Parts: sequence; C-alpha cells; structure tokens
Amino acid sequence: MGKREYDQLIREQFVSRIAFQGEHPYIAPFLYVFDGKFLYFLSTKYGKKIELFHENPNVAVEIEDFKENLEEYNFVTLQGRIQEMTDTDKKNDVKARFIKMIQDKNLSLKVLAALGHSPDDPIQSIIDEEKSYVWKLVDVKSITGIKNS
Repeated sequence: MGKREYDQLIREQFVSRIAFQGEHPYIAPFLYVFDGKFLYFLSTKYGKKIELFHENPNVAVEIEDFKENLEEYNFVTLQGRIQEMTDTDKKNDVKARFIKMIQDKNLSLKVLAALGHSPDDPIQSIIDEEKSYVWKLVDVKSITGIKNS
C-alpha cells in the first residue's frame, strides 16, 4: 500500500489501537484525529497506558478497515513515539478537531467516557475541562500498509 492509500485509510477511520511496551505488550483502543501530517489522540488520565507511556513512549499504532467477511481488508501500522502536548492553544485546536470528528461521524456521546468525560457532559467539555491528555505521534520510524483489494 502506498502513501496516498494509507493516508486515505487514516483519514477515513477514527479508531486505532496503540501497543505500548512493558513486560508484555499492552494494547489499548484510541480515537484519533489526523491533520494530514500527524496523528493525535486524547487519553484518559488514568490506567495502565499512563504508566507504560511514562516508562517508554515508543509505540506501534494500528488502524484498519475491513469487510465483515474479510473479503477486503486494509491496515496500516506506524511505529513512533507518543509525545504529550502541553501548549494550551495547540491542545485546544486538537480537542476542537475531536469535537468536529465526533459530530461529523455522528458518534454517540457515550464515546465521551473513552475520553475521560461523562456521556452526560456537553461535548464542549472536551475543550473546557482538563480531563484528558493530548498526545501526538512523532518520530515515526516505519509505516507498513497492507491491503488485499
């Protein structure tokens, strides 16, 4: 799969899996947004992933798309490093992208729980409250894209 194809796959999807390094690999699902150059993630401020991130920020990110019967499948794996964003304006820009993605994809507001919020919170709380970390995938060392179609 070439760059144009895997960029298209990344643009169309919104759920990834991140593999963290530990005594054993630890894989967790994450929503993401893509600005054409970087992948961004919102992470809750609790859980095993936080400990593993602090121990070693090197990760593998997997994004996939497949037909239910696996007649067609596409996936891309990126190996890089997660970096926590600290600049308030940049974090708010990324959080606004998450709000737009949730609205554009018509996702249930129950997804807010995966971002550290209550599903009863207004969607604007993603920006207004500091309940999640904003992570950026940087220093990508390899990208592998595979398709069968």
